[in-house]
Amino acid sequence: MRASTLKRSALISTLGAAALIGSALAAPGLAMTAVAATANTVNVTVNTQEGYGTIPSTAYGLNTAVWDSLMNTTQTQQLLKQANVEMLRYPGGSYGDQFDWQTTTVQGGYVAPGTNFDQFMGTAKTIGAQPILIANYGTGTPQQAAGWVQYANVTKGYGVKYWEIGNEQYGDGVYGANWEANNYTDKSAAKYAAELLQYSSAMKAVDPTIKIGAVLTLPGNWPDSVVASGQSGDWNQQVLSAIGSSADFVIVHYYPASSLGASVVDAPEQLGGELTQLRQEIDQYAGANGPNIQIAMTETDGNTMMDTQPGALFAEDTYLTALEHGVFTVDYWDLHNSATGIATAPDGATDYGDEGVLSNASCVGTTCEPAANTPFPTYFAIQMLGKLGMPGDTMVTAGTDQQPVVAHAVRNANGNLSVMLINKDPSNSYQVNLHYTGFFPSAATPTVYTYGAEAASITSAAQGSSASQTLPPYSVETIVLQPQSGSESALTAPGAPSVSNVTATQATVSWTPSGGGQVDKYNVYRQLGTISELLGTSTTGSFTVYNLNPGTEYTFNVVAVDQKGYQSLPSAPVWFITGTPSQSTCAVTYNLSNGWGSGFVANLTVTNTGPSAINGWTLAFTFPSNTESVTSNNWNGNWTWNGTSVQVTNVNWNGYLAPSSGNTVSLGFVSTQNGAYPSPASFTLNGTVCATTYSS
Repeated sequence: MRASTLKRSALISTLGAAALIGSALAAPGLAMTAVAATANTVNVTVNTQEGYGTIPSTAYGLNTAVWDSLMNTTQTQQLLKQANVEMLRYPGGSYGDQFDWQTTTVQGGYVAPGTNFDQFMGTAKTIGAQPILIANYGTGTPQQAAGWVQYANVTKGYGVKYWEIGNEQYGDGVYGANWEANNYTDKSAAKYAAELLQYSSAMKAVDPTIKIGAVLTLPGNWPDSVVASGQSGDWNQQVLSAIGSSADFVIVHYYPASSLGASVVDAPEQLGGELTQLRQEIDQYAGANGPNIQIAMTETDGNTMMDTQPGALFAEDTYLTALEHGVFTVDYWDLHNSATGIATAPDGATDYGDEGVLSNASCVGTTCEPAANTPFPTYFAIQMLGKLGMPGDTMVTAGTDQQPVVAHAVRNANGNLSVMLINKDPSNSYQVNLHYTGFFPSAATPTVYTYGAEAASITSAAQGSSASQTLPPYSVETIVLQPQSGSESALTAPGAPSVSNVTATQATVSWTPSGGGQVDKYNVYRQLGTISELLGTSTTGSFTVYNLNPGTEYTFNVVAVDQKGYQSLPSAPVWFITGTPSQSTCAVTYNLSNGWGSGFVANLTVTNTGPSAINGWTLAFTFPSNTESVTSNNWNGNWTWNGTSVQVTNVNWNGYLAPSSGNTVSLGFVSTQNGAYPSPASFTLNGTVCATTYSS
């Protein structure tokens, strides 16, 4: 929401998945020994055979707001350029649904001098950032939005590509909470989707090259899964089912619960699962256009400890986790804001409760921020992103065996490998042992960029080795490694693969060829954390994988191999779930009938479709995420669970399943969740994998 210092209701988001544990594989020719982890030792594995795709040109974004009198000053522009900010959002959160672009006014809100659209565009052009604009849905019209497109792209020639339709429309009272302006009598998701079609039509009639964004909710965060009175589904289901090809991207906002305090640094562990589930929903409900719809995270911050080191560590991990899961822009909230309350961070620093990345010199009582435009730690977090990778660089997998330390890695366009390490422990440093798969570092001393706890700048030095580094407490380090001479292939990465003909046990992967030289073969890998499983090779642009497990998630990527045996950069990943058998002796339906952000109700039916009767049954399934679990509130079965594994046996009156679909058993449970809640991919009845259908 984020209008001035106004706070949105805390979103439901708590801690979740453990850190990745990678294999300790040393590159040939290096004197590198895997060291068993002790209390202050961490093993980091980087696998350059596994890719997340390239960093988009819009990746590192930031919100601006028309109440900010410092938005367009020369000093602000210089700081933004130094931080490599690539996307600027305007006119500012919920103000977007009250903003008149022609008069630079906001209904009931303050607008600072020097913040009109042309002045904002001056800043965007000066720093080389792309704008993303919020078209006024709440108090505007499609015609007014089309007029803005006309002015921006025809009259002025600004070439604004990305246009959001509204800000947080689910916050207009339809689910109870009411902070977002909306003049429509009907405030439902269905009405929003219908009006979005009108906005898209009017705006694209002026400039058909623009991209239109639709407001969604992030799975696991309120009001996701809540079905409003009189509605047929939750917000995402209704919007996605209606927009078809009229939307080019969707927007979500990510704010962890403010109650997390300093532990907010761990919140991004859940984000990957939530974004994966969002992609599933897009592909499920948006029809044939679903795979073409991109995801933008146009607002995020830690919602607590925002201007001290916890906020910086949260920001660093959130940007990169989102980008690794297919988000094309992450727009942090925000450029300048205001002090709202005084607290003390775990490292002793004063936190002003300011969501800005730069100070605005405001005060709470007699406690005042530093001088205006003094960078807070979150500013340096954004600046550190550019030390890791820039647009066009390839993100690769990295993992650690100690939860307080998180790793991200990028293959740079010049052949280097950059590894970012985030230490979320405020008290302890870590001795880092680095291991590589697919990359052979030279013996040169790496360049290491460091942002220490509450530091006033980023430092750089040649230090440590490719095998070992020291990571200070509460810090971020980026280690830049050069490759061994002659160890790199000139081949370009294969094109982003697609998957087709997916059944319960097989799938065909296809890709466009690599360039840059003669390809000897293509290796097709399955991603398993930081471990690559070679599934097979091909000399063409496709490969069919057999013997897959029914109802199982898979992530594949492709690497080209030249005639010397050197590998290209990895392709972007392709993710899919195998189906369940179309011909089975049992059938299960799984229906999510209701949700409330921290839990849901699931109803199941079980049918014996085989020729023989079943007397006594056991149903088993596994949740894909450890952020969801069965509670003691369940029915029509004896329910037991261990972690994500669930087993149900019949009770004394429903153990008989007649052959040939002669009867059906109904059962269900109430689940608790603290993040993503993807549906189980398969069910077994007495050990047989059943045909499964899903509904909500």
